[in-house]
Amino acid sequence: MNSKSQNPILIIAGPTASGKSGLALAAADKYDGVIINCDSMQVYAELRLITARPSIEDEAKAPHKLYGVIPASKPCSAGIWRDLALPEIEACWAAGKLPIITGGTGLYIKALMEGLTEIPDIPSEIREEATQRREQIGFEAFHQELGEFDSVSAERLNPTDSQRVIRAYEVYLGTERSLSDWHKDAPTMPPLEANYQSVIFEPPRDVLYAKCEARFDWMMEHGALDEVTALMDLKLDPTLPAMKALGVPDLIAYLNQEISLEEAVLAAKQATRRYAKRQMTWFRNQIVQDHRVIAQYSERLLPEIFAKIVI
Repeated sequence: MNSKSQNPILIIAGPTASGKSGLALAAADKYDGVIINCDSMQVYAELRLITARPSIEDEAKAPHKLYGVIPASKPCSAGIWRDLALPEIEACWAAGKLPIITGGTGLYIKALMEGLTEIPDIPSEIREEATQRREQIGFEAFHQELGEFDSVSAERLNPTDSQRVIRAYEVYLGTERSLSDWHKDAPTMPPLEANYQSVIFEPPRDVLYAKCEARFDWMMEHGALDEVTALMDLKLDPTLPAMKALGVPDLIAYLNQEISLEEAVLAAKQATRRYAKRQMTWFRNQIVQDHRVIAQYSERLLPEIFAKIVI
């Protein structure tokens, strides 16, 4: 390895519940790798079950980094994740190990491969103004207002995604430039030069949806409700990213006696299916797919996948 551009990084990505962690473990064993999390919710310490973080047993099979490293009381972002990931990647290269970037948050991967435009800090009072505006007029009208000055972001974002819609709104209020306009600027944080190879899962939709639902049932059977109860007890700001993790708002609504447990589980499963659909669309259009796997992960696929990877 004579230059950073020749240093390898293996990216294993795709929608939630597609089996990324299984392939990452197999790749870590085959290539002497270190698994580095790039899931925006698996970074939170309090959310092991509800975010389907690797089990303690799986973590013992290979080195795992950036899982559960941030308290739920603090927001993570693509920039924060990138700052955490870079030294882990450099440490892998220095030790002669393969960094395996694994997860479903495409923006984090893009921040690594293409760099990131640093947007000025937005004062807290402007963020509060945007949040209050959304509460006053409702999420649909708020989303329509966003579209008046940032149609690109409005088209990309779901009206119910409060965190990202408020972020786009506050950026315009605070800088008088739309978020989509900022993203057109040359990156202020440059790309990490490396020899990237990507394996992107895109299972058949019916297979993926069934897996999403079965996994949420498994979470519930193994203590997800207790985990969300403990999170509630922290009395955190409900707008924090960790409070928006798939299943968390729905189980909180149940614990607050607003809906039944059956309704909460059904809503969480629906949200997970919709999220998985958006992830597949995003990866298809935003990330270079060196090796596309049109299947759910299975060990029987390993010979075919590994035959295509050149490390």
